[in-house]
Amino acid sequence: MTGRTGRYGGEGRARVGKVVRGLAAVFLALVPGTATAAVPPDRAGHAWTGSWEAAPSGTTAGLPGAAVRNVVHLSVGGSALRVRIGNRFGDAPLRIGAVTVALRRGSGAGAVAGSMRKLTFSGGRTAVVPTGEDLLSDPVRLTVRAAADLLVTVFVPDDCGPATEHRTALQTSYVARAGADHAADVDEAAYTATAVSRWYYVTGVDVRGSAPGSVVALGDSLTDGTGSTPDANHRWPDLLADRLRRHRLGVLNAGIGGNRLLRDGTGPSALARLDTDALDRAGVRYLVLFEGVNDLNGTPAATDPAAYAEAYRTIVARAHARGVKVVGVTLAPYRGHPAYSAAREGVRQRVNAFIREGVIFDAVADADAALRDPADPERLLPLYDPGDHLHFDDDGMAAVAAAVGKALGRWR
Repeated sequence: MTGRTGRYGGEGRARVGKVVRGLAAVFLALVPGTATAAVPPDRAGHAWTGSWEAAPSGTTAGLPGAAVRNVVHLSVGGSALRVRIGNRFGDAPLRIGAVTVALRRGSGAGAVAGSMRKLTFSGGRTAVVPTGEDLLSDPVRLTVRAAADLLVTVFVPDDCGPATEHRTALQTSYVARAGADHAADVDEAAYTATAVSRWYYVTGVDVRGSAPGSVVALGDSLTDGTGSTPDANHRWPDLLADRLRRHRLGVLNAGIGGNRLLRDGTGPSALARLDTDALDRAGVRYLVLFEGVNDLNGTPAATDPAAYAEAYRTIVARAHARGVKVVGVTLAPYRGHPAYSAAREGVRQRVNAFIREGVIFDAVADADAALRDPADPERLLPLYDPGDHLHFDDDGMAAVAAAVGKALGRWR
């Protein structure tokens, strides 16, 4: 079913489709090469689970007339999927001309033959996403495996103003500048431009299958993946998904570079976006909270550890009200970075002390202990430092994934 999500609210009530959609739930309509497959009720009781997410971080210039082929990396697989399209920060309704989804062939913009699907919204191929909201597509039948790369192509025919984006994609996606009639192309000939740094419009992919639920990682650039190798899926949530594969848990990355716990910065604060980017996602069972360093280093700096504690308790209480357990992650060392100061280090140490006490969170992942240099504990271990003394390289990302995996292990 199709639902709408408000700027900071939950997934809206599913809109009633046309009678033909009810018939389509029984009969499968297939067009060779560009199938639109309605999904009948699942007699096995399989539920929807989030498999991929890009939390909206702001806007970029729109691409009217273009088709954007976003490359997304799934965490878990299933037999059907649905896609969430965002206009969270746009200033006008977003008019969608076409959205398609397909399995990626190789490393470019080409699709696996027979996997292309044209998505519908309340039974229609076109749709309007209201300002400040997300729109969830109708389900479509497509079998996808865990760790598969998916192509989600969005064609916007007209100028609808700024496009909602996720800025730090660390993933090459593709653009057909003259996108009319190319959203469903299986080949990549029309996709001659690339968009390395951002995902356009698409904010999530859910799958239906046997996954028991998902983990949402809520954080800043350290979760978003800054410092890791582009086009390699080496962000720590990706590596956590690899570790959890035998448990079939989806992992959603709700990290936003520059994001803060207490104040709006790049994107709404963690408190403001908790529902939309985390608790409202399909099948959420666990929330991993790794946020606070930008509050230490921002303007004005948040220097009262009690404010962090209050925010953490609020997030945990709201998660518990939804039946979601919360893992708190200690703040990593960053001496050597220009924002470091002895005063800020003192706040970090106090925040980490009450995280480790275990009285706020259901479990603790000690990223500080996993990443610090034993010879200089206020610094990252050089093996984990990409050079800016704040973010993590691929090895550092693996160390965080191991720490979070260990914390989650108490419930498996």
